[in-house]
Amino acid sequence: MARQRAFDREAALETALLAFWRHGYEATSVAELTAAMGIKPPSLYAAFGDKRRLFEEAVRRYQETYGAFSTRALAEEPTGRAAVERVLREAAAEYASPDHPAGCLVITGAVNCGPESAEVEELLRGFREDAKAAFKRRIDDDLAAGRLPAGTDTAGLATFYAAVIQGMSTQSRDGASHADLLRVADLAMSAWPAASEP
Repeated sequence: MARQRAFDREAALETALLAFWRHGYEATSVAELTAAMGIKPPSLYAAFGDKRRLFEEAVRRYQETYGAFSTRALAEEPTGRAAVERVLREAAAEYASPDHPAGCLVITGAVNCGPESAEVEELLRGFREDAKAAFKRRIDDDLAAGRLPAGTDTAGLATFYAAVIQGMSTQSRDGASHADLLRVADLAMSAWPAASEP
């Protein structure tokens, strides 16, 4: 009698991540997840708890893999402007990539959820708020260094660029190409306030 192949938790998690990314939290049923993962519901519950906990783990994995470009760009660039521009340009490439579902899981994963999915919506909202706060910190750095005009509304600027990112995700799901999204990124950067002349 052939031995049953060992359950590959990492492969199963990646499969679930892609399913959630493609269809969203609420539209992805446990039946669809287990079929895609090649397991029975009891195995899913034993390995991940329940659908919501599986989704949380999938989102964290997304943040550490497909979505990590944003954290890297914000940490590595020498100025806030360079960091925000890199995030936008890399988002254009990532969101339009044919290698995985379009857009951003953190932006689209809980669209059209009912009240029973409030915790999932709150989880994703938290990630989006964290990203906006990270934008603001880098923009504040430029203000403190004199690279932005005194009195620049850094919170408003961070919210603007977060909104651009969210719009790029939606546009990519509607079929926008990498080139289309790069044009959005370039136009958005033209809104960056010019430093005051000494």
